Amino acid sequence: MGHAADIVVFSDLDGTLLDHQDYSWGPALPALNLLHDLGAGLVLATSKTAAEVCGLRDAIGFPDWPAIVENGGGLLAGGQTDTPDAGIYLQIRAVLADLPSGFRGFGDMTTTEISRLTGLPPAQAALARDRRFSEPGLWSGTERDLQTFLHAASEAGLTARRGGRFLTLSMGGTKADRMDEIIATCNPAHTIALGDAPNDLEMLQKADFGVIVNNPAAPAIPPLPGEARGRIRRTQKQGPEGWAQAVMALLTELGKIGERKAHG
Repeated sequence: MGHAADIVVFSDLDGTLLDHQDYSWGPALPALNLLHDLGAGLVLATSKTAAEVCGLRDAIGFPDWPAIVENGGGLLAGGQTDTPDAGIYLQIRAVLADLPSGFRGFGDMTTTEISRLTGLPPAQAALARDRRFSEPGLWSGTERDLQTFLHAASEAGLTARRGGRFLTLSMGGTKADRMDEIIATCNPAHTIALGDAPNDLEMLQKADFGVIVNNPAAPAIPPLPGEARGRIRRTQKQGPEGWAQAVMALLTELGKIGERKAHG
């Protein structure tokens, strides 16, 4: 599940390592290159599917490290280039068939509809539709009927999360749960986690150092335990610029940049 490493960085993608507008990570390249030179690990932790992450992980330059996909619903193993088995997703769909009506998941939608709802180009929407561990969708009933649906889903073993646009059903598991699994296999001396939204907070708080990347488009994050001592910190700059500054600052504090120069 990735190589042993002194430092492992866990990072959200959209609005964190990837620019909120154009999804580029160019401004983070100096920090990414330094992590690579130091033999550090980078674990992508995202709501994206394994199909979406495969090529992205390769392009960013850490293909041998696992990725946390579908908000912790599952893992894409290091070096894995095909998508995981669809067994869990098929279980979710089977449970859905027996629940009260009103929920329409990605599996009920065309790629064109998903493209329209998400703003993704059709090719990317097709990858987002290729689910393995969770089912996002839209609720069309009343709030009272939704509560009935959520109770039935819970009784059937599903976990529901309400996001800004979609209601997502899974068999459970969070980014922080998967983070624990990865740390147990590589036992790093230092862990860093970066994210921009409330669903990243548990991951940030589990790391030795957590970084809230500035994203005005995301819900506000209240002050967290650890901020006063600097264990949790916030960036001024947004997206990959803020990401890079935070990572470089932490590597400096940990003595890694001087170490690189001494051995370079």
